[in-house]
Amino acid sequence: MKKKNMTKLLGLLVLVLIILTSCDPAKKWEKEERQMIQDYLNSVGDTNYVLKPSGLYYYEVLAGTGRMPVTNDTVYFRYTGLFLDGFIFDSNLDKSLPDYFVVGSGNVIAGMDEGVRYMKDGGKANLLLPSKLAYGSFGNGPISGYTPLLFRIQLVGVKAGEKK
Repeated sequence: MKKKNMTKLLGLLVLVLIILTSCDPAKKWEKEERQMIQDYLNSVGDTNYVLKPSGLYYYEVLAGTGRMPVTNDTVYFRYTGLFLDGFIFDSNLDKSLPDYFVVGSGNVIAGMDEGVRYMKDGGKANLLLPSKLAYGSFGNGPISGYTPLLFRIQLVGVKAGEKK
């Protein structure tokens, strides 16, 4: 009798696990996000975006001629952050001074930190970030979870960091 009940319980447990793993809402959102990115790329008709291994799409608008930032360098930059429908959610173009961060410090979203590493001082680029390189599944402020973002970046200065 005990063996029969144990078999039923095991079968029920397997069924519950199958149902739970097949109903993962994150997979649905990830699929929709991938489609949003593909739709955006199709809409701009631009095949110059380069897909990096991390999932970042990088498009060099203007090649810089200065230093290429590395870990511990401080980068100074101007940017506009947009949703893929073109709505601007943030920008520092109206500020008198550019924003800055130390590369590799973790003080900015991962896609921004990675993207500036492909640029040279004086360059401009578009960074198309999947949510995993931006604000993830939870979002931040006006940015919902699983939202891909576009950043138009101008690298206006690179200051060498300390060697370690």
